[in-house]
Amino acid sequence: MTINRGLLTAAAVPLLFLLGACARPGAADEAGSSTPVTESTTADPDSIALRVEYRGGFVPAETIPGRIPRFSVYADGRALSEGPVTAIYPGPALPNLQEIKLSAAQVKELTDGALAAGVKSGGDFGTPNVADTPSTRIVVATAGGEQTVEVMALNEANPDDKSLTAAQHAARKKLTEFLASVDRLFAETASPASKPYQPTRLAVLAQPYQDTGDGAGGATVAWPAAALPGAALNEQLKINCVTVEGTELEAVWKLAGTANARTPWESAGKKWQIIFRPLLPEETGCDSLKRQA
Repeated sequence: MTINRGLLTAAAVPLLFLLGACARPGAADEAGSSTPVTESTTADPDSIALRVEYRGGFVPAETIPGRIPRFSVYADGRALSEGPVTAIYPGPALPNLQEIKLSAAQVKELTDGALAAGVKSGGDFGTPNVADTPSTRIVVATAGGEQTVEVMALNEANPDDKSLTAAQHAARKKLTEFLASVDRLFAETASPASKPYQPTRLAVLAQPYQDTGDGAGGATVAWPAAALPGAALNEQLKINCVTVEGTELEAVWKLAGTANARTPWESAGKKWQIIFRPLLPEETGCDSLKRQA
């Protein structure tokens, strides 16, 4: 299985790193209350055990609310990540979100490895001399609460960047190696193989359609669900959002599967540009995306 690793460009390292990090004496103590939360210690299967996501960066502002976390691991072993997408313009309307199932032991390896790699609230990774790049935010659940780090330009910082101390360079390298191992685990040890994620709810982010005159969007498609554009998600960017589920979701999903990212959708006599954002297991509706908007 080939997985597009997006911004995680560091070369994959053997999972031996994870196992060795987990076994390193004192690693857990360094992260404070660091007993990982897995399916054996929590009653909620939708709780996050580990999450990697990107924040900010020089990207079109209207795309930010629709971002999908780079990697999400849940307490019951479900893991979600975006798969490869064909490099064409315009791209498909629906993201290629894939799901695998990890064992309890694999979830524990990941959470232990995150803690050993320095995912500890307040960790010092410095700020490199790099502009317009996203930060990498990593959250790991522990018995004592979440541990979170957010690292600016984790993969883009120059190894000899003088704005970072030797200790900060070392901390960044350690975290990068861990993330490469996360990639490797998802790509090579999935059992069974990945399958397309089927959401129970879909957030529809709508903006007034801007016709660029290139005809790339193709024919206008009649919107089959509740009238667009929905409630305001980001008034400054004129992004609205509506949540669809049940039979409406089935109708939208079928049409979106043959549409592209520039397809104009018509609702109530107006045309709309849409970003489809599958809601994750713990997300309930458009309000769940406001933290990104």
